[in-house]
Formats: sequence, C-alpha cells, structure tokens
Amino acid sequence: MSLSKRPKSAAGREERVARILAVLDERYPNVTCALHHNDAWQLLVATILSAQCTDERVNKVTPGLFRKYPAIEDFAAARQEELARDIHSTGFFNNKARSVIGAAQTILGEFGGEIPRDLESLLRVPGAARKTANVVLGTAFGIASGVVVDTHVARISGRLDLTRETNAVKIERDLMKALPQEKWIQFSHQIIHFGREICVARKPKCGICPMNEYCYAKDRVPV
Repeated sequence: MSLSKRPKSAAGREERVARILAVLDERYPNVTCALHHNDAWQLLVATILSAQCTDERVNKVTPGLFRKYPAIEDFAAARQEELARDIHSTGFFNNKARSVIGAAQTILGEFGGEIPRDLESLLRVPGAARKTANVVLGTAFGIASGVVVDTHVARISGRLDLTRETNAVKIERDLMKALPQEKWIQFSHQIIHFGREICVARKPKCGICPMNEYCYAKDRVPV
C-alpha cells in the first residue's frame, strides 16, 4: 500500500486520527495498565518503580514489596537503605526509595492518606511527575488529566505524524490537541501494546501492521 498523503485540512486530519483510533479500538478494545496493583497507592508505587525499568520486572518485585509494606504508613516509616535493597532489581533504587518514602509521607501529611485526584496536587507528591500522575489519575480514577507519554507513545506518535516533537511535555501537548479527551487514557495503553506487539523499536513489523497506511516513518516498509 502506498503512503497516504498528509491531509491539509483540519477535517482531513481529524478523519485520519479517527481512523487510527478505530484501528486501535478494534485490535486492543479492553487493554489497561500493565502494572499490577490493587489500589491507587500501589499503582503510584509501581509507576515510580517503573522508571527506566520494565513493567515485567516491576510486577515481579511489587507482590513481595506490598506484603512487607502492606499500608502506606509502612512505607512512610521505612528505612531508605532497607527499601532500596527491597527494590534493588528495578534500578535507580536509592532515588526510587527516597521518592516512595517521600510520597507516602506527603500523602499522609498533606492529603490525609488519600491519593490526590487532581493533577496539580498529585504533582506535589515526590516521584509523581506528569507521566506518573497521568498514569495514576487515568488508571486508578478514570480521570483524563493528560496523555501518558512513555517511550512507545513518543516513538509511535512520531511515526504516525501525530507530533513532530521529541520532548515528552511537548509530545503530550500535541496529543492532547489531536485526540478527543475521552480517548486520552485508552490511547496510551493501546499504543504501548501496539509498540510491544507490532511496532517494535528495533524492527517494526510493517508487513503485518494495521497502521501501515498511516505511518510516515522513514524506515516504513509499504505493503
């Protein structure tokens, strides 16, 4: 299939985005966050641990971690050196331990032990930058505060010409403009699955890609 021309009109661009979303909805209708968790606090911890680490590795660490520290109060009282050892395999363990303990203490001290449900407040929690905050608000509470931009979302959004930025904040801004707000949460989950299954970073599977005609990447192989 030949490369489709970039639509020039706003209506044309909206139609193209609608088709991309339709493909994702058909292939990944019910996907959600890959990090295992039972509540918003556990999701926040898992998301902090997932920085520069695979979800698979985090999911191996968190069951034992949450057994050892069953409540947010347990994390708030944890010794940083001990927690760092507990999460050692996730990498950057000293910084992550500091962030998790700080997050627990801040949530207990400033928010009465409840995870904030608005972006501005959640960004005051140690370890909760925009990506983490968007994950927690979207997955735990169904609040579309923004679009989660991880490496898959950044890379594939560029290939699909939904952004031409490389900075995560600017990519998110472009996606928030391009996508209907009701799709912000699901889009990231779908693109992450798509990036792991088909649009693999090292060798995209263009021959079986349902998004081939919407891709503008230089290494795209037409089918």
